[in-house]
Amino acid sequence: MKILLASLLAATLPLTAQNTPVNPKTAEAVHDSAIVIDTHADTPQRLVDENYDLADQLNGGNLNFDSAKKGNLGAEFFSIWVEPDLYKGHDARRTLELIDAVYQQAAKHPDRMQMAYSPADIEAAHREHKLAALMGIEGGHSIENSLALLRDYYRLGVRYMTLTWSNSLDWANSSGDEGKPGVPHNPDGLTPFGTEVVLEMNRLGMMVDISHVADDTFWAAIKTTKAPVIASHSSARAISNAPRNMTDDMLRAVAKNGGVVQVNYYSAFISQAYRDASIAQQPEVEKATEELKARFKAEGKQVTYGDLEKLQRQYADRIPRPPLSALIDHIDHIAKVAGVDHVGLGSDFDGVSGQLPEGIDSAADLPKITAALLARGYSAENCHKILGGNLLRVFGEVERVSREMQAVK
Repeated sequence: MKILLASLLAATLPLTAQNTPVNPKTAEAVHDSAIVIDTHADTPQRLVDENYDLADQLNGGNLNFDSAKKGNLGAEFFSIWVEPDLYKGHDARRTLELIDAVYQQAAKHPDRMQMAYSPADIEAAHREHKLAALMGIEGGHSIENSLALLRDYYRLGVRYMTLTWSNSLDWANSSGDEGKPGVPHNPDGLTPFGTEVVLEMNRLGMMVDISHVADDTFWAAIKTTKAPVIASHSSARAISNAPRNMTDDMLRAVAKNGGVVQVNYYSAFISQAYRDASIAQQPEVEKATEELKARFKAEGKQVTYGDLEKLQRQYADRIPRPPLSALIDHIDHIAKVAGVDHVGLGSDFDGVSGQLPEGIDSAADLPKITAALLARGYSAENCHKILGGNLLRVFGEVERVSREMQAVK
């Protein structure tokens, strides 16, 4: 096995869009020898709202312990996402509840999962064959305009923050509501406070995540940050014209910055045809969503993200899923534009109404990505970079910048 892996890692095959046959055992060996890191799963919503346990069956979800083991998933960044309308005025409380839910899983299953806060912790968990659990806040509204709260979240283990979710803030613009009436817009992308947030994240050692932000906020963050950035779950806009995706100029800027773009698996972000079909049915989905919220309110109940997701999935299931090759196209495109050192995996598991490409239903299917990359001519070494090595490098560089900034008195 060691001889096989050494020969695989030494291979430097050219990139090609043409698939070539790959020995299944070779693909398995390459995948199993990697530290596979996924930077975005919305599973904490299930943990809190459904009292879900990662030892349970998937029950329609994408991530649990069994699927992680089958897919050789070594580290998961659990998304700490607060739906801004459902929990308006209680952003911090909901954030803390989601963080606690991740810790509760680690405490309940110490033989299968352990909390991790650094690249070294990820590697240590890998050696012990445990899932390394990390956390990233999705949406700067969770800090409630408080740098003190940002620092508290870091102390609790949060290691990245997406500057915005789909809602713009008074200090940063989002791609999700750009141009809508009544939505705040900062002409500079970031206000002076927004600049403070980025620099404080640098000082703390918290990765700056530019997924979801508007284009002007992206460029402001790139100009401001002293450390590499990540896009925890974004794909390529050249292939699917979603505002959430990165343009080629952005990809090149992330490469120059030293950061990494973690490809999102959501069908509407990887397939233009799927996106167009999804947009066409959006008015019907929004009408059904408002009716569901009204019914819950009339019954004196609080609608949850899970309730809304089930409804939305009923509509999403009407649209054919794109092939796995569509996902690989995005990885390939980013690798060619930004370089293979600047692309990784950010699935959005449990956050996209189940609408993943064909063949990807859970973390157990991650080996299919490795096999597909090998079939396109990627070397074992480059597969390892994409599967997790690039994220580990960026994480380590963010820590280095933090140490340097904190050493300055």
